[in-house]
Parts: sequence; structure tokens; C-alpha cells
Amino acid sequence: MTPATPVLSVRDLTVDALTPDGARRILDGVSFDVMAGETLCLAGESGSGKSVTSLAIMRLLPRASLRIVSGDILLGGRSLTALSEREMRQVRGGEAAMIFQEPMTSLNPVITIGDQLIEAIRTHQQSDERAARARALAMLDAVRITDPARRLAQYPHEISGGMRQRVMIGMALSCQPGVLIADEPTTALDVTVQAQILTLMRELKAEFGTAILLITHDMGVVAEMADRVAVMQAGRVVEVGPVTEIFERPEAPYTRELIAAVPLLGAHAGTDGPPRVTAPAMARDEVAVAAAPPVLVAEGLRVAYGARAGWFGGARAGTPVVHGISFSVPAGQTLGLVGESGSGKSTTGKAVLGLVPFSGSVTIDGQPLTDRGVRAMRPVRRLAQMIFQDPYASLDPRMTVGAAVAEPMLIHGLGTAGDRLDRVADLLRRVGLTPEAASRYPHEFSGGQRQRICIARALALKPKLIVADESVAALDVSVRAKVLDLMLELQETEGLAYLFISHDMAVIERMCHQVAVMRGGHIVEAGSRRAVFESPQHQDTRDLIAAVPLARPVRRG
Repeated sequence: MTPATPVLSVRDLTVDALTPDGARRILDGVSFDVMAGETLCLAGESGSGKSVTSLAIMRLLPRASLRIVSGDILLGGRSLTALSEREMRQVRGGEAAMIFQEPMTSLNPVITIGDQLIEAIRTHQQSDERAARARALAMLDAVRITDPARRLAQYPHEISGGMRQRVMIGMALSCQPGVLIADEPTTALDVTVQAQILTLMRELKAEFGTAILLITHDMGVVAEMADRVAVMQAGRVVEVGPVTEIFERPEAPYTRELIAAVPLLGAHAGTDGPPRVTAPAMARDEVAVAAAPPVLVAEGLRVAYGARAGWFGGARAGTPVVHGISFSVPAGQTLGLVGESGSGKSTTGKAVLGLVPFSGSVTIDGQPLTDRGVRAMRPVRRLAQMIFQDPYASLDPRMTVGAAVAEPMLIHGLGTAGDRLDRVADLLRRVGLTPEAASRYPHEFSGGQRQRICIARALALKPKLIVADESVAALDVSVRAKVLDLMLELQETEGLAYLFISHDMAVIERMCHQVAVMRGGHIVEAGSRRAVFESPQHQDTRDLIAAVPLARPVRRG
């Protein structure tokens, strides 16, 4: 196989979905090549056909719902579409391997990591138990897992998400496949762990000479990893080219939209707050907002898991998660909580809403949460709402959108049925949907639209504070930009205070006035957005900033 010969070729691949109303085209004539030793990124938003393409290549499409109508897939010059299922089992893992987005669902939870690696190696290399174990140990060492001998005996739930993804990469490369397909391999990981995984993939590509087909919607990852890029939209490849040309001279309008929507770290340097998205005449009186007391004040906030059950202030034993932190959020401003998984930021967000037991002092609009019972908490809950990461899991699939948005008003006994209908229609218009959406169900909307519905629901009680926990992490880049603009608009017009929790430093920079960096349950650095981003004092802050993939391939080292 010469360097100029494609190791993988997809030719006019067409896939249909089988629905009760007939066949629906999912992929329409997709073609691209992956050369030996290169990384080709398939980039595009959800629904563009990226993951279906990867499943079609591996012949893993669910037969009951998706089928290849025409086209061919060539691996090393051999047609995969002509192979039997038995022959494909030898191809999978042997000649081509795949890494999925969520390693926990890809690993068997009741089998040790070592046994899973050994099984894959023995299946494709016909080696004995001893040789397979030695190979498994060598692969864990190759993917930079600490104490690899101990990891062989552990189960998937006993190691972190980043380690699980390293195990999946080690398993995929254990038989030295010619092609590695990585489907959103870093989407669920923190930015520092993501940087480590991307570095690892580059090093392993250089070491093993593996061609990589990387599927992602993160244009920063594309810029950092790709040699060439194929941009997909609505089941078609709309543009293919070297990564520098795609970013510097994109030809397709869709490619230009994708790149323009990426929040660039440093784009707001020298400014004290987020960019204005409404006309000045629409915004609230900024002088009055600035003079108002803080909406949220937390002092000496502590949370311990495994404590004896109790309402608030009841955590007297257990594992400390948040260690006596203090902060405040003024009206009309955003405090960003940023840090890696396990830093305590999501626990902090739940604690300030009274969703987990805590000790210390928390007040919302001057009203204390500590030592309040369920009934006494109800007026305080009207003042603060939460937006979660997964909008689909936040909505009852059996409840119409209108009922979901109206439910908080019904629980608190606000207004008549007619008043609630009018309020729902107004809220849906505020978040960019039509009142007709009230009669539909969550599954009928896209991810971005569902998050808008969750925002409308959060606004139903006219809160003073919204806690947004990774609220845009699962959204495509262009949808994310629209949702962030919507949140900024609502803040400017309603004077909302946000506690914005994220591991994405570029999003934090775009959204926040103040930033607090968390590690191990402590706030290790806090200050204005300008101070934290332009003059970071703590090494953790500098590491988080340095780990952000830049959507500028010409700046790669």
C-alpha cells in the first residue's frame, strides 16, 4: 500500500431509512477517500449523516431501519458491501476498528478491562492467553494509562471517563488496524482530558501508521486534528479539502456558517462583559441593575456525599465534595463556574437550589435556603430555576410542550387556565418558537429547539436566577451560538442572573462577567472575565485555557 493509495474509499454511498411512510433518504451519494497515515475529519451538525456513514462502513446499520441502497465501500481495495457477516467480523477490529462517543456503553460493565482486551486480541490474532495478556498490558501502556497492570483487573466503572476512552483506543489499536474510525471520541470529555486524548491519537497515528476517520461537530477539534476535511450537510458531502484551505478559504456557504459559529477563545479580549445582542433601547436600566443587591449569595458552602439523609444543612458525614466556597451573582450578570469533571461545579449548582444537602449559607434574592422545609422552600424555588445539559431527558416525553412549560405555573397555583395558555404562547415566542409548538411533543423537535423549550419552562415563574449546568455542551456549534445569544438577550431584557456551569473556556469567555475556577471542591481562582482570561494566576486556569482547541489550523505547532 503506497502513501498515495487510499486505505479506505467510500464511493457514492446511498442509505435509506425505512419508515411507515416509505423510504427516506439519509445519505445521498457520499464519496471520500482516507489515505494511509492521514486523518480525515467528517465535520457537520447532528443529522448531517456523519455517524450513519461510519456505521455503514463497519456494516453496523440496524437492518430493521436502515439499508445501503447503492454505492460501495472499499477497504484495502476489497469491497466491504460484498462480504458476508462472518467475513465482516474478521474485518471489524482486525482491519478496521471503531471508537464510539461514550465508552461506558461500549465496554461490558460486568467484565474486567483485561478480559475485554484479551478477548479482542485472541479473536483477531489467534494468540494464546499468555501472549494476549502481554499484548493487552502493552496496549494499556501505549495509551498512557497509569499502573496498567492494576487496570487489567478493574471494571469500567472503577476508572474515569478519560481512562475508559483510552481503554477503547487501546482495544481498537491492539490488532493494528489499517483504519481507525473515531465517532465523536472526545465530546463527553473535559477540555483537558480531551486535549490529552487528541494528543494520544496523534502520537499513536505516528507510531502505528494508522489512518484515522475522525467524526466530530467540534470545529476546534477539526482544526487541531485533521489533515483533510469532508464537510457534510443533510446526507451529502458539500466540500472536501485540506484543513487549512477549508478554514481559510471555505467555498460552501454551510462551511462558512460552521466556522463563523465557533466561539473563539480571546475573541472578546479587552472587554468586561459579553457582547450585546439587543438594541440599547430594549435593555434594562443598567445603572439600576448594578445598584441592586446580589441575587445569589453563597458563603461557606459545603457539600458531602454519603451523608446521613436530611433536608438542608444535614451533611454531617460522608465524602466532602465542595469545601466551604463563597461567591455571589449580581442581578443582570453571569458568574461562570469552570473546571474539570469532579471539580464540584455541578454539585455547587445543585446545592444553591437546595437539590442536595449542604451546610453553610445560601440566599436567593435575600431569602435564605438553609433549614427550610419543602413547603417553606416553595416561594424561594420560584426565584431560581435550572437548565440541564440534556434537554430531552429534562422533558417528559408523554407531556406536550405546552403542558411542560405550564407545569411550574400549575404547581405554584399561578393564574387561571386561560392565563397559563397565554403565558405559554408568549414564552414560546420569546425563545424563538411559535405558539403552535405547544401542542407537539418533545421528540418532534431538534436538540436546539428542545433546549429553547427548557429555557421557556425555566422562565415560566419569572425567576431572578437561572443555574445553567452545561446547558449547551450537547448542542451543535451553530445551534449553540443561537442558544447563547438567546440567553444573553433574555439577560439584557429581563435582568436575569446566571450561574453558568461549563468546562468550555471559550463559552465561558463569551457568556460571563465573572469567572470562578474550581478544582477538587475549592475555588482556586476567581475574578472578572478580563482578569481570569488575560492574566490567569493559577496553573489550573492556565491549563484549562491552553487545552482549548483553536479553530485556526495555521496556528498549530
